[in-house]
Amino acid sequence: MATGELTTILEPRALPDFVETHYIKNVTRRALAYVKAGFPLHFRGTTGTGKTTLAMHIAGIIGRPVIMLHGDEEFSTSDLVGAEYGFHSKRLVDNFIHTVLKTEEDMTRKWADNRLTVACKHGFTLIYDEFTRSRPEANNVLLSILQERMMDLPPGNGNGDYLKVDPNFTAIFTSNPEDYAGVHRSQDALRDRMVTIDLGYLDRETEIAIVRAKSGMATKDVTKIVNIVRELRDSAECEFSPTVRGCIMIAKTLKVINGNEVAAGNKLFREICQDVLTSETSRVGSAGSQRKVKELVNSLIDKHC
Repeated sequence: MATGELTTILEPRALPDFVETHYIKNVTRRALAYVKAGFPLHFRGTTGTGKTTLAMHIAGIIGRPVIMLHGDEEFSTSDLVGAEYGFHSKRLVDNFIHTVLKTEEDMTRKWADNRLTVACKHGFTLIYDEFTRSRPEANNVLLSILQERMMDLPPGNGNGDYLKVDPNFTAIFTSNPEDYAGVHRSQDALRDRMVTIDLGYLDRETEIAIVRAKSGMATKDVTKIVNIVRELRDSAECEFSPTVRGCIMIAKTLKVINGNEVAAGNKLFREICQDVLTSETSRVGSAGSQRKVKELVNSLIDKHC
């Protein structure tokens, strides 16, 4: 990496415990086809649908170094492209005449590329996670990058007005739906330049496979947990729908407690399910909503265990 670039580069590699069911393979095949055709990729979906994991998986298959960006309300264009940082000091001292001290100082600011510029310059894979959490004006620089493969550079960068994007550069975006808190509406021109794959909740087979891989629990026990969470999700009684993350939390917690069994008669299992699923399905935390979820969770435990 050249001097003046302030960026952490991730090595592309296979994700540990990554699960490839028919559903995942189908999404992956389409995503790689869009990338190969030269289109930026955009995974959009609710929390817990595997957007970032899929983005990392695709980046690993592409095999180029990866740069991560996380959307932020405080981002400006300089946070993506780069800016002048600090000062470079040059000092000359003239001691030719021993009674005279002559000093000359040259103080100049130094330019440093930020992550987007580094990815474009070197042909890395950019994963811009939750990009709609950044303000639209900060993302305007992406328009020419994705369409004309040229990056507009601000004055003082030392590389001219434009940067030609390396042919190997690939952009993968993720976002939540626009009705989520803290999410901005993306520019139509930007969304028009990428192919969006909408991700829903995972199918039952995939959820079971993921929870089994992440927890190491037996399939029969994982299946009971997944069934409870999926039926709670389908009940439409929750403020927020529970996801596979809830399944993983329950399973991994039980696994570390000496392999505690998944059974209706296990009081600790009931309490763990209640703790995890009330926290995942309610952001307000009102006593009424928590009580309703706990009652529903108890009835589902009795049904599936």
